[in-house]
Amino acid sequence: MNQLLSIVTSTLSMSVPLILAALGGVISVRSGVMALGLESMMTMGAFCAVLGSYYSGNIYVAVLAGMAGGALLGLCHAVLSVRYKVNQVISGIGLNLLAVAETTLLMQLLWDNKGSSPQVSSINASVYTSPITYIMLSAVFLEYIFLFRTRFGLRLRMVGENPKAAATVGLPVHKIKYIGVVACGIMAGLGGAYLSIDQLNMYVRDMSAGRGYIAVAIMILAKYNPVMVLFCALIFGFCDALQINFQGYGVPPQIMAMIPYMVTLFVLAFGVRHITPPAGVGMHDDE
Repeated sequence: MNQLLSIVTSTLSMSVPLILAALGGVISVRSGVMALGLESMMTMGAFCAVLGSYYSGNIYVAVLAGMAGGALLGLCHAVLSVRYKVNQVISGIGLNLLAVAETTLLMQLLWDNKGSSPQVSSINASVYTSPITYIMLSAVFLEYIFLFRTRFGLRLRMVGENPKAAATVGLPVHKIKYIGVVACGIMAGLGGAYLSIDQLNMYVRDMSAGRGYIAVAIMILAKYNPVMVLFCALIFGFCDALQINFQGYGVPPQIMAMIPYMVTLFVLAFGVRHITPPAGVGMHDDE
């Protein structure tokens, strides 16, 4: 019974950052911009949250700093892909690499350590009492209402489906794309902050550990629907929980650690064949 309760708790805990990042990815893709930079936004969110806690000692400042860090990377992705029309795949992957290098450099400069930050003030709560858990649950339903029940959500989806037609009827296509991608960064940054000041109380190099890529798989499997993201993320959270709870049972830990990534590959290879993104993803309003 205790083992089952531990798996359930671990599943929920592992799912929270994935859900937040995937929700951000849904907004970005719905606005027509690929979300391959989620990994960088989570990494910067995790680092900035620790930075905010280190200098202020205040958890709320830390959470806001994490969201700001993710938003900054989101803005970079928007400027590259919307303003300068850089290939969105190249922009996203480039930012992912940049975030790891940048945070490592900053750790060396600030704390003379490339591997981890000092311990900082953290939320220090279980997944059942953490405020970020309840923010995540609220975000699922608020994002659904925003996308499918509001006028601005309809306009954002129109930009994502056909940016040229949206521009023809007078919609500010670039502005809407910027809002979508920066909102994506805020959500992913909050997911990163959960990793560093809720699950832990420090930043560790490459802390996101591929969760941004898993979040991409989740949002595709969820058919870009915020409510479906909640359920799909639990599958990946459960895989993460298995590899945590069943280490030490005779199976090499390296094999257990591969489970979430193997499931991601399996889903991308076989589970999303007939799922298509909005038609205008990667397109510009003058094409």
